Order: sequence, then C-alpha cells, then structure tokens
Amino acid sequence: MKRFYLIGFTLLLAFDTLNLLCFKAAGAHALPLEMSTAWLLRVFSHPWVYGAIAGYIGAFVTWMSLLKHAPIGPAFAASHLEVVTAMALSWWVFSEPVTLTQIAGAGVIVAGIVCLALAEGSAKPAGTDSSANGCLPNT
Repeated sequence: MKRFYLIGFTLLLAFDTLNLLCFKAAGAHALPLEMSTAWLLRVFSHPWVYGAIAGYIGAFVTWMSLLKHAPIGPAFAASHLEVVTAMALSWWVFSEPVTLTQIAGAGVIVAGIVCLALAEGSAKPAGTDSSANGCLPNT
C-alpha cells in the first residue's frame, strides 16, 4: 500500500505542477490581457494551455484514485505540495525571483505535510485506546 501512495502522490504532484507551469507559460504567451476573441485565439493557439488541461485531468483522476485509499488529512495536505514544486521550477525555468520568505513558507508547507504523515502513521485504530474520550474498550 505504501508503494501505491508513493506512486499516486508523485503522479498527483507531477500533474499539478505541470498544470501550474503550463498555465503560467500560456498566460505569458497570450499577453497583453484583453477580453477579446483575438486574445482567446492567442490563448488556445499555444500548446501550453493544452498541457495545463492535461495536468488538470491527470490530477483529477489521480486524486480520485488516491481518495479511495489514502487518509484524508495527509492526502489533502500532500496535494498542496505543488506550491513548493511550482515555485522551485518557476525559479529555474522562468527565472523568477524567490525570496527568503517564500523559501521559509515552502519549508513550513513541507514540515506540515511531514507532521501530518507521521501523526497519521502513529495513530491507533478507533476503539483500541480505552482512555480516548472516556470510552470503554470493545469487548
């Protein structure tokens, strides 16, 4: 099951990151922003927008598959790791500046995901701890 999670979350991260970077590239190629048919034609004439759509579809299918098996808390948190990967790849691919505050924020996101994963891994199944909520153990 751990292999399923590893592959699933890696795919989800890849699709979400693909989506964000492709939308960024499509937006940059469609400038100047204007509400016109010409602008829409510029947007849909670049392959980047189709990469973004593929990223959305791939992320949706992967997320739905993961939700069948993964605990919701860590899964939801891990699904937001693309913020960190998109920031790092935007720095590398688009030469965007990254501030110390952004790096610190990325570290907090990663630390939060790790904490949730560790907490979920050490949680006892319901009904095994007699002291929880003052309940008696199942007999």
